[in-house]
Amino acid sequence: MRRRIGQSLRIGLSAHGLALVRTSRLFGNAPLALAERHADLAAPGALADGLRALFADDLGGDLPVGGWPVSVVLADELVRLWQVPPPPGASRPADLEAAARLRFQHLFGSDGGDWRIQADWDAAHPFLAAAVPGPLLDQLIDTTRALRLHLVEVVPQFVAAMNEWRRERRPGAWFGLVQGGVLSLAAYDGKRLAAVRTAVIPAGADRDWLEAHVAREALRVGVGRPERLQLCGAAPARWASSVGRLKFACILFEHEDDAANAGWTDLARLARTGSAA
Repeated sequence: MRRRIGQSLRIGLSAHGLALVRTSRLFGNAPLALAERHADLAAPGALADGLRALFADDLGGDLPVGGWPVSVVLADELVRLWQVPPPPGASRPADLEAAARLRFQHLFGSDGGDWRIQADWDAAHPFLAAAVPGPLLDQLIDTTRALRLHLVEVVPQFVAAMNEWRRERRPGAWFGLVQGGVLSLAAYDGKRLAAVRTAVIPAGADRDWLEAHVAREALRVGVGRPERLQLCGAAPARWASSVGRLKFACILFEHEDDAANAGWTDLARLARTGSAA
């Protein structure tokens, strides 16, 4: 596969499979789904085998991908996202990292020793932290190196979505992603990110369910209900604002019936997330 200027690869990785997408920042080319594999990636060696298979004979022979830049988008089920209040008087990076690990242990029941933690470190305000399992990250690094790929980033899907739509987000609005039947929400208190919350979407969930869910999450987080909710991913089209809906406006950057989503599987959409950032 010959690489043109501006082209790169994206791998979407979930617990149940992985997908490969080609993107281009030039010439207005739309993302192209190339290959997909379904497997239990928790099994020993399954991730490395799946990555190698992803580049194999579905496209008419092994792909010469050496030197291609690749980004890996991790399904949120594989990572941990949480909000960290900085400790009073924090002045060193070590203070912030210790606070992140303490909060991780409180929320997830582990000291985080087997997890790699990164964050938007901030000594003055609460910040968002993310953790990736160390063994998974090591396998990704080793296998992409063996394939002679240039690994650019490994990013949780929700973070990739937030980055992709950052220019469209409005002050005070909540932001959300719908993927694989799960709604992830970034709840804001003014300009401050207050929490990231996830919930399974029940079958047939309508706008009334969405309004009730947002109201409950606002109470749990301890912030006011938003005036606007901005959603991306495979959101139900029926959630968009309609006449007489006054609790909050719901803006869909994308939805399940978009022409751009036609023919795209959950795994391929996972890989594509963030490609327009």
